[in-house]
Amino acid sequence: MYQALLTRKYLTSKIMPLLAMVAVMLSVATVLVTWSIMGGFLKVLLESGRPMVGDAVIHWPIAGFAHYDDLIERLEANDRIEAAAPMTESLGLVRLPTGQIRVVTIKGVEPDAFRRVTGFEDTIWWRPLNTPTRKDHDRDDPRLGDHPSMQFYYDNALTMTRPDPTTGDSDPAAIIGIELSGLLERTAAGIYVPQTTLRARPDGEIAVESIFMPRNGEIGLTLLALDHEGIPIDSISRRLPVANEFQSGVYEVDSGTVLVPLDWLQRQLRMDEAVKVNTKGDDIFGNYEQGPDGVLRPKPLEATGVAPARVTTVLVRGVDDATPDEIKKIIEEEVYPGFAQAHEGVPHELDILVLTWADQNATLIASVRKETGLVLFIFGIVCFTTVFLVLAIFWSMISEKTKDIGILRALGATTAGVAWLWLRYSGAIGVVGSALGLVAGYLIVTNINAIHEWLGETFGLVVWDARVYYFVEIPREMEWHKALIVGIAGVVTCLFGAALPAWRAARMRPVQALRFE
Repeated sequence: MYQALLTRKYLTSKIMPLLAMVAVMLSVATVLVTWSIMGGFLKVLLESGRPMVGDAVIHWPIAGFAHYDDLIERLEANDRIEAAAPMTESLGLVRLPTGQIRVVTIKGVEPDAFRRVTGFEDTIWWRPLNTPTRKDHDRDDPRLGDHPSMQFYYDNALTMTRPDPTTGDSDPAAIIGIELSGLLERTAAGIYVPQTTLRARPDGEIAVESIFMPRNGEIGLTLLALDHEGIPIDSISRRLPVANEFQSGVYEVDSGTVLVPLDWLQRQLRMDEAVKVNTKGDDIFGNYEQGPDGVLRPKPLEATGVAPARVTTVLVRGVDDATPDEIKKIIEEEVYPGFAQAHEGVPHELDILVLTWADQNATLIASVRKETGLVLFIFGIVCFTTVFLVLAIFWSMISEKTKDIGILRALGATTAGVAWLWLRYSGAIGVVGSALGLVAGYLIVTNINAIHEWLGETFGLVVWDARVYYFVEIPREMEWHKALIVGIAGVVTCLFGAALPAWRAARMRPVQALRFE
C-alpha cells in the first residue's frame, strides 16, 4: 500500500520526475515518427509495382516464348488469379525532341489486357482533372478545367494511338515516363507544367520550339531485331508519335521507360507470327538446283509450318486478397508445369523466371530496409540517453529521500519492498511518458504533411520539396504493432535507468539512513 501512496505523492509533487517523463515522451514520439515515415516510404515503394507489373511476372528474356495465349487462359482459369497480360520487353535507344539520346526500356503491351492487370489508366498523367491536388492551392495544374484536349489525350493513351494530322488515321503511338522528355517543369506542388524548348540549329542559331508531347511530340526508337534464338540480326530505327505520359511513382521507371503497342514491337523485333521455311539443302548443291537451261539457280523455299508469335513476359494479377508470393507459388506449382508439358519449345518449368515486384527490385528494397534499420538504430542510441537521465534523476531523488527510506526500513519495509517502490515509480513515469509519446507521435504522423506545409508557409522551412523528392507528400504508415513495441521500449528504458538507484535504496541500512544529513 505504501508504494502506491508514495508513488502518487512523488509524481505530483516533484518537478524532476516530470522532466524524465517529458524525455520519455519525446524519445517515444521521435522513434515512432521516424519508423512510421520510413515504413511508409517502403510501403509506397512496394505498392508502386502493381500499377506497372501486377503481382508477378513470368519472364524469359531476349528470345521470349511462344503460345502465351494458352498460358494466359490457364492463368485466368485459376480462381486466385484475376487477369494476365502479355508483354515484350527490350532495351533500346530513344532520341528525344531536345536532341538527347538515352538508353531506355521499351515495353510492348496490349492496352486493354495491360490495364486489367496493372490499373495502368490511373498512372496516365494528362487527363481531365476536376479538383486540384492537395498542394495545388493556386490551381496551377494545366489539367484543371473543362479542356476537351485532356480527354482527347487520355483516350489516345487508352488505345495507344494518335491521329495523323494529315490523314486522320490512327497511328500506333508511345506512352513515355513523365520524367523522360525533359520538357516539363515540376513545381513545389508536385505538378508538371510544359516548358518551351531551345534547340541548337546547324546555322548557329537557337530555335525556340513549343513541344507538348501528347500534342505534337515524337520520339525516335532504335532497337535490335532478333531471330528466334534471340540473336541480333540488324538494328531498326523508327519514329513514333507520343500519345501521353505516365507517372508510376518510381523515378527509375518514369525516367527510363517507353510503352508501345505489343504487335508493333513484335514486328520490329521479328517476334511476330511467321512462316517457317526449309533452308537446308538435301544434297551437295545445298539450296540450289540446275534449271532446264543448265544454269544453277536457287531452289524455291519450302514452307514447313508457322512460327507462333513470342513475348518475353506475361504479367499476372491476383484477386484482391491474394499476396504476390501466393501468386508466384500458384504459377510455379499449379499453372506453368502443365503449360510446359503441353508445348514444345517453351522454357522448362525449372528454368522459367517467376518474379514478384520485390524480387525484381530486391537491391533497392533491401537498401531501403537497411537504411530504415540504420536510422532506427541511430535514433535508438540517441534516445537511450533517457536511461542516463532517469538514472541521474532517481539517484538524486534517493539521495534526497534517504531519511524517508530509513523510516520505511525502520517501520518494517523489506529490501524488495523499497526496491519495488522506486521501480514502480519509474514504471509509472515510463507508462505515462510512453502513452503521451504515442499520442504525440500519432498526431504528428497523421498530420505531418499539414505540419510541413505550415512550417513552410510560416517560417519558410521546406524539408520535403516535391521538386527534389519524387513523392509529392511525405509517405507515412502508422502500424499499431510498431507503436506497441516503441511504447514498451519507453517503459523498459525507465525501469532500466531506475534499476541501479533502486538497488542502492534497497541496500541502505536503516540506522545510517536515519542519521543522514
